[in-house]
Amino acid sequence: MGAGGRMNDATTDKNVLKRVPTEKTPFEISDLKKAIPPHCFKRSLTTSFYYLFRDICICYTFYHLGSNYIPLLPKPLAYVAWPIYWFCQGSSFMGIWSIGHDLGHHSFSDYQWLDDALGFVVHSSFLTPYFSFKYSHRSHHAHTNSMEYDEVWIPKRKADTFYSEILNNPLGNLFMTFVRLLLSFPMYFTFNIHGRPYNGFVSHFYPQSPLFNDSERKLVWLSDAGMLVAIYALYKVAANTSATWLFCIYGAPLLVMNAHFIFFTFLHHSHPSLAHYDSREWDWIRGALSTVDRNYGILNTVFHDVTCAHVVHHLISTIPHYHTVEATNAIKPILGDYYKYDDTPILKAFWRETKECIFVEPDEGAENSGVYWFRR
Repeated sequence: MGAGGRMNDATTDKNVLKRVPTEKTPFEISDLKKAIPPHCFKRSLTTSFYYLFRDICICYTFYHLGSNYIPLLPKPLAYVAWPIYWFCQGSSFMGIWSIGHDLGHHSFSDYQWLDDALGFVVHSSFLTPYFSFKYSHRSHHAHTNSMEYDEVWIPKRKADTFYSEILNNPLGNLFMTFVRLLLSFPMYFTFNIHGRPYNGFVSHFYPQSPLFNDSERKLVWLSDAGMLVAIYALYKVAANTSATWLFCIYGAPLLVMNAHFIFFTFLHHSHPSLAHYDSREWDWIRGALSTVDRNYGILNTVFHDVTCAHVVHHLISTIPHYHTVEATNAIKPILGDYYKYDDTPILKAFWRETKECIFVEPDEGAENSGVYWFRR
């Protein structure tokens, strides 16, 4: 059911940098839904739990190996084994976290209470405020690639000279890559880095934040409580073992998970061929189509195809992850040039996007078009 290499069969333009059309689409979301096989919309509790339990078993297997066998290795081998463990366990964390993300979209089961209960536990375990993220992420899906109202990965403008001039060089790219991968995940939740500007203090941990409406604030408090319980549990683990043991077993893999999240969400929403729109031109369907599917190899399966079937996820976020590849293939003939798939090797693509997607501006002579393209 995982995508893996199947997305390699996709027919793509020879020039992956060819711009996606910005004209209003000749199709509606209803046309896309009709093209998708009906079973793709069905949420199977059995199948969903299978993937969750499978990922937990994989995670436990890595934990067992890391805690029981790596400490027995000679130091030179341990220095090699620990980073391998961190990457593998961090990738496992990301797979479970992705299921938590699906729980927030209500694509796990037909029971909202069950999805929220499981999502709360899953995301709290990885120091993510479940309900807070659910609410802001819902707004991101409602306003994707809107210059004014999108919630995350808001592009800079040329007038922001810190990005367009000071950091617009190889050393600046390396610095921003380091900051993004290591710090952006917690900084986004804490201080809304990469988020849209608001009046007042913005944080996923602050119930009075303008991110939330009055009906949501109680569950933001609950998200904070879940985080405190998780932090206390980690403190107790460190007290009974050591801070070094906790870092090696949990902390370093969590940093890898954070880096994975920033890495693929940056690549979802940063591509020279995709436009951003201001309020003069933005509409929901073109915003939802302003994202890109990519091939991460085996990590497509580990991350439950969120990497290679992200476009359809933005169009219909309640489709379970185990149907998103099939749904993508069903709508591609209708989307035509509006669908973007880039099979550039992923590390090469990441470096290209860090160099080419520095800020956005309209094309010369089209300053009032309401359409913005990445520049460097």
